[in-house]
Amino acid sequence: MLGRLNHIAIAVPDLAAATETYRATLGASVTAPRALPEHGVTVVFVELGNTKVELLEPLGPDSPIAAFLAKNPSGGMHHVCYEVDDILAARDRLKTAGARILGDGDPKTGAHGKPVLFLHPKDFAGTLVELEQS
Repeated sequence: MLGRLNHIAIAVPDLAAATETYRATLGASVTAPRALPEHGVTVVFVELGNTKVELLEPLGPDSPIAAFLAKNPSGGMHHVCYEVDDILAARDRLKTAGARILGDGDPKTGAHGKPVLFLHPKDFAGTLVELEQS
């Protein structure tokens, strides 16, 4: 069911500072910031040869990332994203296996313009998992 690792997401309290650190200190190629109001975040992607690192900051006080940063003020690893060929088939298989899909269970459009779902971290060794249709 799982395809390749699409990205690892890191929540940051200051997206501009984090972007500059990746660009200037690590010499990374970083995309322009993109606001995703439906997810309550602003994101950039650090482009790597084999995957990406997503840096995200809250887009307003009601963002789930704001709650994460309240518990982790310096930021930290927020989720991992895996690609799947068919997100609806993956969702149905996971539900049958007893995994909890966050939200209403319907895919939303993610940062790459593709359908995504999030899986409850308590079902996956304490890690929030995002699935993205490839």
